[in-house]
Amino acid sequence: MTIERLEPAFVDFIPSDLEPGTLYVSLTYRTTIHLCASGCGNKVVLPLSPAEWQFTFDGQSISMSPSVGNWEYPCKAHYWIRKGRVEWAGPWSHERIEAGRARDELELDAYFVERAPDESQTRPAPIPFWSRLFNRRK
Repeated sequence: MTIERLEPAFVDFIPSDLEPGTLYVSLTYRTTIHLCASGCGNKVVLPLSPAEWQFTFDGQSISMSPSVGNWEYPCKAHYWIRKGRVEWAGPWSHERIEAGRARDELELDAYFVERAPDESQTRPAPIPFWSRLFNRRK
């Protein structure tokens, strides 16, 4: 069953059991997570940063940008989250997906290079925060 709306839940830690139709937002860890709107049951993690996803909260609902493209999942769901509503986007070809991934990688690298104190630095090593996000109290 597809999900038509995502209600925000602001949390410090991501709960181990996610509720369908809930978009969990952890400002502490600058990330969001929800169950895929296709109903496939996969967890969709959207990191919050100027180079990845951004959200707006109007006091009741959340909008996310850019769109959510779950290309690595069998469902290949592609949708926007706008004012809490799931708005389905059209499917993408394999070539378009790969071009989008390449563009995203270049933009992310450029973001970190611009902020590096030394031009020889590239993207910093990932912070291993996943183990702290999951399986904590709500």
